[in-house]
Amino acid sequence: MSLWTQVVEIARVDLVVERRIGDVFRIVLPFAVAALFVFPIALGVELATMRRVGPAVFWTLGILFGMQVALRHSATDTPPRRDMQALAGLDPAARFLGRAISGAVVMTGFLVVVYVAMVALYDSETTSWWVTALAALLFAAGLTTLSTLVGEATTGLRHRTGLASLLIAPLSLPLVLAASQTLAAVSDGTGILPWMLLMTGTDIALLVAGVGLARPLEEAGR
Repeated sequence: MSLWTQVVEIARVDLVVERRIGDVFRIVLPFAVAALFVFPIALGVELATMRRVGPAVFWTLGILFGMQVALRHSATDTPPRRDMQALAGLDPAARFLGRAISGAVVMTGFLVVVYVAMVALYDSETTSWWVTALAALLFAAGLTTLSTLVGEATTGLRHRTGLASLLIAPLSLPLVLAASQTLAAVSDGTGILPWMLLMTGTDIALLVAGVGLARPLEEAGR
């Protein structure tokens, strides 16, 4: 079985499991939408202010809840399952890529729903839809790739999920900064190219690092 066949199969299985379990869209997503109601109540802001802070709230929720979305596979990544995949001859790089792709798909859907809810609840001015979609896609791809890499690096450690979240939060700052500044640049009428390049470069760097370190991390986690 070729590398890309393995990648597609891993991504397909992950998406099937997510569809059957539905933790992201049945549990995480409702909490994220509910959090949109909490911010204006807690801050006591006026409608005009809510319109301005809407995108910032969106990206804040994106990173807070997005880490849980991206790390969802850690709960099922048990040692017996990893041993079974190793005995089946699964390439560690294929597992990394497959999980990153399936995570990006789920994360993109999550961000789309939260963004639509934010626009509806905060009456925010929508920026260019294609820019928003591209920013969300690059952000989702980068965050899930980073989360998959950190998840592999923390395999076998106690309190793995909590430790992974602590590592992901600071390392994702370039993605959060670039994504938020992209929408701000559209609103201000300035260029978005530097921020798009920052997100793209970060995604590529994480992807290369993940593929290159997949086998060493696999051996270290045994």
